[in-house]
Amino acid sequence: MMEILILLLLGVIAGVIAGLFGLGGGILFTPILFIVFSDAGIENPVVLTIGSSLFCTFIAAFGSSVRQFQQRNFFWWDGIKVGVMGAGGVYLGKLVITSPYYSQQEFVIFFSLLLLYVAYMFYRRGTRSKNEINQNVDAVTLPQSFVTGGLGGFVAALAGIGGGGVMVPLMNLLFKKSFARSVSISSLAIVLISLSGWIQLGFTENGIGTLTDFYWGYVDFGAAFPLAVGGLVGGFIGALFNLKIDRRYLQYAFSALAIAMAVKLIVEVF
Repeated sequence: MMEILILLLLGVIAGVIAGLFGLGGGILFTPILFIVFSDAGIENPVVLTIGSSLFCTFIAAFGSSVRQFQQRNFFWWDGIKVGVMGAGGVYLGKLVITSPYYSQQEFVIFFSLLLLYVAYMFYRRGTRSKNEINQNVDAVTLPQSFVTGGLGGFVAALAGIGGGGVMVPLMNLLFKKSFARSVSISSLAIVLISLSGWIQLGFTENGIGTLTDFYWGYVDFGAAFPLAVGGLVGGFIGALFNLKIDRRYLQYAFSALAIAMAVKLIVEVF
């Protein structure tokens, strides 16, 4: 019971941070679950972490998509195209993480590099004015969906995140979609990508232990659900404060937080 309450509290904290910085939550759920599973004595909990984090991300992304729909910033067909392509990327990523070559060390190195990339993107975000990008209002084409969703889904499976950190920059900077449109398309795509991810890992036979008795394959629902619920609650709180704090300070603060999380993960394993 105490573990559930701790995960719920960690979920609220992660949700506040995600809402404050405009994140989907996966970038925070993964390190939290990895550290919790490792401290519980679960040996090599990488795949369990990824499967459980993808379930958390699915719930968070669903809530985000509902908010996008309510704000009338919603692109059904574009999001579905990118999400379906992303499911293929998830399958390829699953082959990698369930192979003997993707151990704790490889996972931590990859995720730490991802955190440093996110830190850099947040640090430099805002240095470009809106007028620097000639925005394209056309629908996302199938080749663009293939590139965006495929890469997003592959990264999602390797790291247990939604892939938005890859998909939004691709659509916004490479394919010249507006930032708001890119975020909306990414939110719906992440629902499909994360759903595909945790279902695929649920069907995969679990060769290790879990934190709770409520699990399916490599998805520990007992650990993931309170974290995700806390994340939803915290996300709304963080979004309220987001409007009241100078954007530059938020960007710098999250850059520092991402670097700190990368260092923590490296110390945890090495």
